[in-house]
Amino acid sequence: MFNEEKFNFNIENIQSDLAIEGLEITQNDINMFKMFANDEIAMPELIQMIKDQPIQ
Repeated sequence: MFNEEKFNFNIENIQSDLAIEGLEITQNDINMFKMFANDEIAMPELIQMIKDQPIQ
């Protein structure tokens, strides 16, 4: 059900679009989303991981 090639393609597009706005998606962000998409973590854990990240 989850297509790895499509996932990578979409992330690259999102990274490009956000770069235009001066925002950046890190590999850590991608890894967290991937864990959520693969049902390895639930939304509350994802939110807590995001909250625990230092603001850059």
